[in-house]
Amino acid sequence: MGYRVVDTDDVEPTAGRSSELRRIGVEAGAENVALNHFRAAPGDQIPLMYHYHTEQEEAFYVLSGTLFVETPEETFEVPAGGLFVADPESPHRAYNPLDAADPVELLAVGAPAVTGDAARYDPDDE
Repeated sequence: MGYRVVDTDDVEPTAGRSSELRRIGVEAGAENVALNHFRAAPGDQIPLMYHYHTEQEEAFYVLSGTLFVETPEETFEVPAGGLFVADPESPHRAYNPLDAADPVELLAVGAPAVTGDAARYDPDDE
């Protein structure tokens, strides 16, 4: 059996990002699911690019604020307590708009926990 408790405030933010990213799943030793805690000020993008995953299902659970997620069909507004899920091969870009009144805080969950399956999506290629 194995158990771990992680204080997310003790996890160092990842450098080189506009939004604050704490890779809490890595810190917890999770092997089958990716768990990331994000905090994005107004104008910050959550992922580094408009993208899709080839294998991973990705979900964003909004803890506070409102998350905006752009897809090829529409832009979703996800309030605190809301959940947005993107299936593999489904392009999306999550962000906090520049004119937002507050930061957005969320838990991003991806499964399976794979690396290298994120691909850039260019809507102009459609």
